[in-house]
Amino acid sequence: MEYTVPIKRIVTKEDLEEFLTSDAYNEYIGYIERLSDSIKNCKIDSDVQVSKNVQTVLDILETLLNWVKEIPPVENSKSRFGNPAFRTFYDKVKDSVPQLFKDLVPEPAIKEVGKYFYESFGNQKRIDYGTGHEANFMACLLCLEKLKVFNESDDKAVVLRVFVKYIQLMRQLQFDYWLEPAGSHGVWGLDDYHFLPFLFGSAQLLDHKHIKPKSIHDVDTVEQFSKSYMYLACIHFINTVKTTASLRWHSPMLDDISACKTWVKVNQGMIKMYKAEVLSKLPIMQHFMFGSLIHFEGGHPQSEDLEDECGHIHDNKPASTGPDGGVFALGQEYPDCCGIPVPSAIAAAALKNKEGQSKPRPLPFD
Repeated sequence: MEYTVPIKRIVTKEDLEEFLTSDAYNEYIGYIERLSDSIKNCKIDSDVQVSKNVQTVLDILETLLNWVKEIPPVENSKSRFGNPAFRTFYDKVKDSVPQLFKDLVPEPAIKEVGKYFYESFGNQKRIDYGTGHEANFMACLLCLEKLKVFNESDDKAVVLRVFVKYIQLMRQLQFDYWLEPAGSHGVWGLDDYHFLPFLFGSAQLLDHKHIKPKSIHDVDTVEQFSKSYMYLACIHFINTVKTTASLRWHSPMLDDISACKTWVKVNQGMIKMYKAEVLSKLPIMQHFMFGSLIHFEGGHPQSEDLEDECGHIHDNKPASTGPDGGVFALGQEYPDCCGIPVPSAIAAAALKNKEGQSKPRPLPFD
């Protein structure tokens, strides 16, 4: 097989519709659903068999965690937006991909797997992170399986060890470098950054006798079990950085979901929501990439040389006055596919701490 550097191919709504009926889509969502099934009723700290290759990936992520410690945030106290030190971290990861993966995949495949890998930690220019970057990490894992680095027997360890380690790393990046939420739905989203911990986390709790969806409102339950269940770890994270109001106020979507009677219904709803709110949204999927391992021949191949500061090509710009060739609603500088940069809740909490208010508590993934 001839490996290729993955490129973006989804530019228009028609491209997205074509992707949603493709083998690549079915392969990706099938992988997510299979991983979800593999951890039903399993705690994070369950006894899981870790293969040599899974351990190698864990070691890679641990190396990156150490790099975060070696690359402290630069003095940026006057801004609530992303810290420029993230760009140094990103460059180090990108430049180190050949070394990191040399013992894991064939040398010709490193350029393909590596692209998904270093694009899974956020956008270097905008210093932001969202569900599209999370999807890149899952694409990286899927590529590793297609290269026979992983097999189906590794599924449980891939989620409960590798994915959990990735979330631990991302939370550290979010805290240290104040990554901005990419395309956050604000209060109508699940989490400013992630989706899959909720999907996988609901599978973990599927038949739990005592923890119910409404248990997210019980602070003691969340505190006690956040190290064992991803769903509760995410609630703990949200409560840590959004301390000015109750969950019902700052996360009404999660509040609504907590009214479900069973985790089965939550899990089924999360899968439907992931398909509708992540994989079917052009602002997210226009950043998804395709190569020889995750193959999609449709759409319009994009050259990075043609991308703007948002990281993609703007389709069908209105032909009117303005330096960008178009005028956007309400005088916005960004078309509706991009959104306006929003400072993270973590940055706001950190600034409050500098003003003498309480410091965020430790992360549940620590």
